[in-house]
Amino acid sequence: MKDIHYKNDILKALFLSGNLSTTQLAEMTGKSLSLIMKMIGVLLNEGLIQEEGLAPSNGGRRPATFGLAKDAFYIIAIAMDQFVTRVTILDAHRRFVLPIQEMELDLAENTQALQELAKFIQKVTTSAQIDVQKIIGIGIGMPGFIDPTKGINYTFLGTNIREKLEQATGFPIFIENDSSAIALAEYKFGESAGEKNVLVINIGWGIGLGMIIENHLFRGENGFAGEFSHIPIFKNGKLCSCGKIGCLETETSLTYMLNKAREEIQQGKASVLKDGLTAGKHRELNYAAFMDAAKSGDPLTIEIISNAGYNIGRGIAILIHLINPGKIVLSGRCSAAGHIWLPPIQRAINEFCIPRLVSNTKIVTSSMSHNAEIIGSALLVIENVHTSSISKRYNSSLNS
Repeated sequence: MKDIHYKNDILKALFLSGNLSTTQLAEMTGKSLSLIMKMIGVLLNEGLIQEEGLAPSNGGRRPATFGLAKDAFYIIAIAMDQFVTRVTILDAHRRFVLPIQEMELDLAENTQALQELAKFIQKVTTSAQIDVQKIIGIGIGMPGFIDPTKGINYTFLGTNIREKLEQATGFPIFIENDSSAIALAEYKFGESAGEKNVLVINIGWGIGLGMIIENHLFRGENGFAGEFSHIPIFKNGKLCSCGKIGCLETETSLTYMLNKAREEIQQGKASVLKDGLTAGKHRELNYAAFMDAAKSGDPLTIEIISNAGYNIGRGIAILIHLINPGKIVLSGRCSAAGHIWLPPIQRAINEFCIPRLVSNTKIVTSSMSHNAEIIGSALLVIENVHTSSISKRYNSSLNS
């Protein structure tokens, strides 16, 4: 049993960091060099890792480095929001083996959503030209009140999500709140790498929050921490998606911004979006048109983003007083607007924050943008799956 845990640590380190020497692996895992060398031998025999040549010289003998075999295993990564689901498959080198596949899937009051998701997973898996027996699990980031331990989403898709999807797909399932998955990706590979206390703002159809506190993903008592969207800030009388009035989401979300753009255009405001926003569904097309307009310098979309950014900044000011983070990362799909977000958010923070509290807090936009949730979903699998499962799937595929 201990050997399995030791192997887990090595595979996880190689997945996260790429090629490493035995000395580096010992330092990263906290295991003795002799134990690492023993486990390396086992993993080499199993075909899960391979020697990758010599490390750069530091003045002495150059050590051998080891890395995961590219086809050692595959991970299905799923990023869901309230309206759109995206699926891809990653290899052991964290490379997408096929382009991200999208489907519009409205989660609210959709009794068939879980069945539709299972069919879409099957479709994507079938289309990928890989050995499906080497798929070690499915990681899913999704909105809602989620208990990742029990595999339950109390907001969408009903209970026993994990159990039902495992029966439908045959793969281990790991679920997490979408904003927490994004925070995990940013912490491991993005703008918050190496930071101890980070707030990751997920700007999308809602305004989510993932928190890294003292180098750990903070979920709260029941896994529900981070409902940033539903801080009651406004006396605007607007009904929020949560059923309450005046939540942050009602003046900041992508839904709000698209509706605001339509209203302004109908009232005669000039914009390149005049013919670019469609009615009904087609949410991805509307999102893309809105982001493209902002990047092209369209005054209307920039004004809407600036107003939303100022209000997000008001919410962030509250978080800064509570958490005192070292960094705040703007991530999620709408972070694609990049630097446009920073001035209005900073203006609100300057206005509402005690200067000493915010003096050491950096605010940045994500370089991962819309892919952060996909990467975070893949990390759910590598963080939780057992090496015995990887070995079993790898060896069974070789013997089939």
